[in-house]
Amino acid sequence: MVATRSSPRKKGPGEAKLAKRDAETHEVEAQLHGNVTAFPEQSPLLNGKTSSKSANGHVNGAKSSKARTNGSLEAETASDDYKVDRSGHVEFGGPWGVTALMLFFPCLMWYMWVSATFYDGHWAVPTRGQGFGDFVRHVVDLVYTHAFPGLRAWSIYWGFVAIQAVLYLTLPGIYEKGLPIAHLGGFKYDYYCNAVWSFYTTMVLAAVLHVTGIFPLQTVVDEFGPILSVAILSGFLVTFVVYAVTLFIGDEFRMTGNFFYDLFMGAALVPRIGKWFDIKMFAEVRIPWYILFFTSCGVACRQWEQYGYVTPQVLFLCLAHYLYGNACCKGEECIVPTWDMAHEKFGFMLAFWNMAGVPFTYIHCTLFLANHPPEDYAWSTPVNVLLFGSLLAAYYVWDTCNSQKNRFRAQQNGNFKVRHTFPQLPWGTIENPTYIRCENGGTLLTSGWYRYARKMHYTADFVQSMLWALVTGFKSPLPYFYPCFFLVVLVHRVSRDIQRCRQKYGKDWEAFERECPYIFIPFVW
Repeated sequence: MVATRSSPRKKGPGEAKLAKRDAETHEVEAQLHGNVTAFPEQSPLLNGKTSSKSANGHVNGAKSSKARTNGSLEAETASDDYKVDRSGHVEFGGPWGVTALMLFFPCLMWYMWVSATFYDGHWAVPTRGQGFGDFVRHVVDLVYTHAFPGLRAWSIYWGFVAIQAVLYLTLPGIYEKGLPIAHLGGFKYDYYCNAVWSFYTTMVLAAVLHVTGIFPLQTVVDEFGPILSVAILSGFLVTFVVYAVTLFIGDEFRMTGNFFYDLFMGAALVPRIGKWFDIKMFAEVRIPWYILFFTSCGVACRQWEQYGYVTPQVLFLCLAHYLYGNACCKGEECIVPTWDMAHEKFGFMLAFWNMAGVPFTYIHCTLFLANHPPEDYAWSTPVNVLLFGSLLAAYYVWDTCNSQKNRFRAQQNGNFKVRHTFPQLPWGTIENPTYIRCENGGTLLTSGWYRYARKMHYTADFVQSMLWALVTGFKSPLPYFYPCFFLVVLVHRVSRDIQRCRQKYGKDWEAFERECPYIFIPFVW
């Protein structure tokens, strides 16, 4: 496991000027309108620009692209300061805060699973006369007895990961350039994007395994507890391995010197196995959303086996998780030129959350339906129609919002090209967009959905998360964990983005706020 990089070649003055302009445009747009950041549950970027190059597997692909910019990038490269974080700025409460999070999140996930499975979907609390110590020992015993990470669970989880890795390296795809890396002199990594092929190939493979009886899909639900434990342990395992290898090869980046904080935030910026297997990209795009979708499909298969039919609520979640997973895949190349890929390191925060946190906490809507008979969550036909309609409407806004943003970025870069992945929705491209040209060379989009609210895609994303919970009814609080948690994340993220943009754009940002005054809800907020 290595973090590969190549030495960038020098370019002439004309090329350097073009490279610098391209870098500035990418950076400005990547930090503006809610790209994927520290939390992978955030909106995956849809549609947008693509490379004109394609390949049938990475072995037939393009060579790495290199670019050098002038000024500050070369100055930063001239020293080794990039390996040390001297800013003094810490997140999540610093070393004590991140250590608490690394201990808290696994316990929370096991606790929520125990609540869903053994406490009828209610929060697990001590029974009358049961001491707190006895209660804790009881919960631990339930986890050990029913969620022990046995060999079968390890085989299922890592077998799935291995299959996805093979598909990542062999199926057709396209190449996309990342943002320039400052401490590498503006070098741009090439990323191989074929998640959309992997997603549908996995569907076919899962269907064959299910129909032939080799691996019935409901097994994912039956073995959920042990697989959950494997995912949690795997999140820690991958975190430690990537951290140790990064230090061993001397590729660490922005290290504070505190072991726990650096382990949480990560040491590697671009962790790769070989030349093309990008661990961060692989974990963010494929692992969490595929698990969500196929777990919901497993509940549908179990209902068909038990009742001879599948309830509208389970079909709703299968559709919802399909739309979200498919969105990650069809716009995978749009995640490449984002803040997450160019700035966020791959530590516990990203490794654990993608491998365990997202797929095994956001899934409680599905678990509630799996653990309860249909009469416990049945809605009337009009309510079901309203829920399905609301989901499709929210998805439409979310998809086209992100599409407008990414295609506008491609238009500004002069390499706009529609990738015909499914679905392509009306108003995904803004004809003759209006925008503010900033003094620093950046652009702020003021048309399309962004004319009405600067974070409209966040609003649509949150509505989808709330619908996932509402479809289960109101008998359990667990399905509502995701939308509540997501709302806190979104508000915090927006406040951070606004602060950063005010510093970056100055008076141009003030003009942007006057022209597009609303953040989440047009004419309201």
